[in-house]
Amino acid sequence: MIERQYVQMRWQQWKRPLATAILCVSVLASLQGCVGMVVGGAVMGTLAATDRRTLGAQTEDKAIVVKGETRIPNLIGDAGHVNVTSFNRRVLLTGEVRDAQTKAAVEREAQAIEGVKAVVNELEIAGPTSFTSRSNDTLITGKIKASFVDAQDMYANSVKVVTERGNVYLLGRVTQREGERAGNIASGVAGVQRVVKVFEYISEDELRSLSAAQEAAN
Repeated sequence: MIERQYVQMRWQQWKRPLATAILCVSVLASLQGCVGMVVGGAVMGTLAATDRRTLGAQTEDKAIVVKGETRIPNLIGDAGHVNVTSFNRRVLLTGEVRDAQTKAAVEREAQAIEGVKAVVNELEIAGPTSFTSRSNDTLITGKIKASFVDAQDMYANSVKVVTERGNVYLLGRVTQREGERAGNIASGVAGVQRVVKVFEYISEDELRSLSAAQEAAN
């Protein structure tokens, strides 16, 4: 009991600095490219142990993103931009393409990648967004992640956040309770136009089993 109280006290001490660090990393990523990637990798690497995906799924997700980002630009050329996000082998497509045919072609290409279980196509038929718009999206993502860290009842690393033109997409393996809470927090962040939940829902029993396994591993 004393040990648990100590851990909770230490978490309260580190929670706000961690939230601030996540926000700063997000801003750096939009402004400084490689520097942001290096710092961000260090922060996210620390949190990797609490990811609710298996290590195999995490590895496959990275491979899916690399393949998607390699193949899809050949379909869209300079007329748009597409972001590929994969979580537990479910792919989210965001960004802009020139027409409906290209949108459908990008979805087919993503679905054809080995290991992909499903594709959520949120591409808009429009011209590419500006650097300012994308930087603002990055800032919104950072604010939402910081808000998750700051919340009393959220496991910040259980939800992945993607922002496009002010539209926020939430991915992760969460319970219905966690999904509702995450959506409410994201909706309250300044600049958010709408929140789209792309969650894979698990039961409270599954969550307890995952938490127990992570505690045993640590």
